[in-house]
Amino acid sequence: MKIAAVIAAGGTGTRIGARVPKQFLELGGEPVLLRTLSGILAIEDVRQVVIALPAAHLLTARRLLERRSWRAPVACVRGGATRQESVHRAVDRTASSADLILVHDAVRPLCDRATMERVIAAAWETGGAVPALPATETIQRVSRAGRILKSPPRDELYAIQTPQGFRADVLRGALARARRAGFAGTDESSVVRWAGHAVRVVEGSPANIKITRPIDLEIAEVLAGGSRGRGEPRIGHGLDYHRLVSGRKLILGGVEIPFDKGLLGHSDADALSHAVCDALLGAAGLGDIGHHFSDRDPAHRDRPSLQFLAEVRRMLDAAGWTIRNVDATVLAEQPRLAPYRDEMSRRMAAALGLDPGQVNVKATTTEGLGAEGRGEAISAQAVALIERAGDARG
Repeated sequence: MKIAAVIAAGGTGTRIGARVPKQFLELGGEPVLLRTLSGILAIEDVRQVVIALPAAHLLTARRLLERRSWRAPVACVRGGATRQESVHRAVDRTASSADLILVHDAVRPLCDRATMERVIAAAWETGGAVPALPATETIQRVSRAGRILKSPPRDELYAIQTPQGFRADVLRGALARARRAGFAGTDESSVVRWAGHAVRVVEGSPANIKITRPIDLEIAEVLAGGSRGRGEPRIGHGLDYHRLVSGRKLILGGVEIPFDKGLLGHSDADALSHAVCDALLGAAGLGDIGHHFSDRDPAHRDRPSLQFLAEVRRMLDAAGWTIRNVDATVLAEQPRLAPYRDEMSRRMAAALGLDPGQVNVKATTTEGLGAEGRGEAISAQAVALIERAGDARG
């Protein structure tokens, strides 16, 4: 599935009392907008992001985006006079090939992956979906004079969050019809419902707060510090095996090693690079190499695994992680790998955008034990340490 994401970033900071728009305020040492963007891009099927901002803030946003590389294209567009018009302009910039469009508030930086995945699954099935939480307090309709007019049943009331997800044709059509008719909705789901489409409600997250008032930012700081905040490094472990066969090149750490056998696999079967990929993906909570680089995908046939490492680095960048170091061990009875270890370190470090000293490679035998000891296979293990990008220390 191809997903395009639209981020509505039209805030001015008035209600929060800041001199800069709330999407540019820092949360845990990182601008709110970048945290929100990192969260959206952690969803692998998101192929494009378009951010709608007031014209006065386009340059600031673009400069922020240049701080790191992103896994998918990220563009900024000038918003309109209303949120609906801003979203419409951003949707117009999304690729026509998108199957699904997510619309997310720039100032909801703590939305978790599970909530987004629930929205995506329900939107694809139904046509539209929103995350929501049931009301926990009595909600009253009140007149401008301050008198209670009506008490709606609380079990029918939900607080709607973002991201809201829609099949691309449903959202495009609804926004176009609303523009022609002059209809103004309170959010995207209200426009889609007005256009006659069903919208499903899925479980939201209490942590998916919208930063509107000063206290919201304080709460977000606490939540960020507890789950993905500062000073919390993450460790991942990777393990990979490949059988040795005749007629294949032996590639380890991107280095071709003279030997009469090579490793069997769909790609170049570089067990060392694969183990490092898995260690990094595991540390960041981004799945595993099989999920991202399936051996059933013809595009990966005979592909150099150093390219996988480079893509994993971009995934971590997009999710807001910085790699601190990698330590890896190759288990092989033959050939002798010591002469090639430094070059393996250099090549993998280059693919990951790291200094060679941040990638350590060791090699050992199994004293004749197991498939490695019998010369039937080579395996590799790796451990990686990562930190939040805003917390990394040079």
